[in-house]
Amino acid sequence: MKRLSLLIAALGLSSAVLAGSADDVAVVDPYIRLAPPNATATAAFMVLKNKGANEAKLVKVANPASKLSELHTHLNDNGVMRMRQIPEIVIPVRGEAVLQPSGLHIMLINMQAPLSEGQVVPLTLGFADGSSKSVEVKVTKAMPAAMPMSHMHH
Repeated sequence: MKRLSLLIAALGLSSAVLAGSADDVAVVDPYIRLAPPNATATAAFMVLKNKGANEAKLVKVANPASKLSELHTHLNDNGVMRMRQIPEIVIPVRGEAVLQPSGLHIMLINMQAPLSEGQVVPLTLGFADGSSKSVEVKVTKAMPAAMPMSHMHH
């Protein structure tokens, strides 16, 4: 009986760990930028807010609209801004990660078909602890007015 209790306790703990980051991270103001005609890639932006007691790490994104999704940032390379793939986006304890143009973002590469304004694309955010969160993201021409000005760094 004691082994059964330990097994049940261990299973309960592991499911709590798996739910961790996905449950603790809120997605605020997500949008996908409408790409020009014939473009093979676009980007998704949002604010990821971590209300949890542990750091969260976004490590992958999946979606049905593109063949590939990558986490990216912009770096200054001898005065030239260049986009680079990164392995993770860290969302600090009780903090946030701002995904915005010219900063951190999610690249949607090799589009399956052109996106249209107002279309909703489901993104599945995958975290380092194995948990995931699904988010419905609208395609828009410009940055939504709801994006707080404090998040703009141009």
